[in-house]
Amino acid sequence: MSGEKTRVDFNAPKSLVERADSVVEILDISRTRLLITALEDELDALANDKEFYRRLSDAYYEERIDHETVEAILGREEAMRMKLLRASIDRTPPGPQLEDDLPDDEVFYDGDVPEWTGSDQSETADNGPHA
Repeated sequence: MSGEKTRVDFNAPKSLVERADSVVEILDISRTRLLITALEDELDALANDKEFYRRLSDAYYEERIDHETVEAILGREEAMRMKLLRASIDRTPPGPQLEDDLPDDEVFYDGDVPEWTGSDQSETADNGPHA
């Protein structure tokens, strides 16, 4: 976490602020320290929550958020995994390309096209599959 700070003002229910003030008095810490710790804990919990992770992944793969946002939330290693996965998803695999047409049966079988007959089946059954 960087040392740079940003001032944040927000309204909260009076009862919640009173509860927080009671806790900071008991813990002998500032209200700001309590709020920062609570926010850090909540963000860590979200980063480990499967549903949040799914929603974050969806947003990233749909390009609603960028790599830097993922890195800020999940860390560099997990953000890199997502980036590599997205690159593999975005890549269109090449289709097989034939230089010529497929050969017909006579060319493929070198002129002798075998035919299957039912009589071959009884010999194979008696002698096993590799006789």
